[in-house]
Amino acid sequence: MGGCMLFLGEVYRRFYALAQRRHLVFDQIYQVTLQSLATTALAGFFVGAIMTVQFTLQAKSFGALGFLGGLATSATFREVGPLLIAFMLSGKVGAYTAAELATMKVTEQIDAIRCLGADPIVEIILPRFVGIIIASFFLLLMGLIMSTVGGTLLAIMFSGVSVEEYLRHIPTILNPLSVLSGVFKCAVFAFTLAAICTYKGYTATGGARGVGRAVVNTAVATMIGIVLTDWLTSYILDQILKAFILS
Repeated sequence: MGGCMLFLGEVYRRFYALAQRRHLVFDQIYQVTLQSLATTALAGFFVGAIMTVQFTLQAKSFGALGFLGGLATSATFREVGPLLIAFMLSGKVGAYTAAELATMKVTEQIDAIRCLGADPIVEIILPRFVGIIIASFFLLLMGLIMSTVGGTLLAIMFSGVSVEEYLRHIPTILNPLSVLSGVFKCAVFAFTLAAICTYKGYTATGGARGVGRAVVNTAVATMIGIVLTDWLTSYILDQILKAFILS
């Protein structure tokens, strides 16, 4: 934890160089988005479908099937969608980035950059760090949109709810707080993912075995990090809700 915080401090102190490296950031955004778009869309689709299936029995038992769309969409945007999609991205983006950076580290490419007088954090870490955050943020939003599509299709096919009936109560239950909560969690999860995978890759040692160890450690650490930040953001948002809205 301490090493990761020091690493983040080093990255933060190089943010002045971001403007001169924006072409590298755009390249990272393009690569991460292209690699993960299909996976995120598919995960989002089935997250929405699962939530619709889960809420169908409960809504039926209370005679509130017309509220199915609002209930499933609100739960997906606020909590389940960002969490599950972040897990999918951690396995795809996090593992790939950690493996790429760890390979550069153990084959001494990073040392070669330093020997040429360039700063490896500025040249390879900063563009990946910022690119992953921006790309993950948009991918998570794409996943949430696809979850709404998946929920709507499953409701039509298996719950006997029409499109109009499913969509009618979404605006009444999916309030701005639910949307802001989902967006805030997306940003926090993206930052957590970028911090862990770049740190684990940049500090890898021990040849090919070290690369494998960095990838495994990244997968474990991002899972734990996302769960912990999910609890922390849920607690903060709950306190804000109590202080400013319910008071």
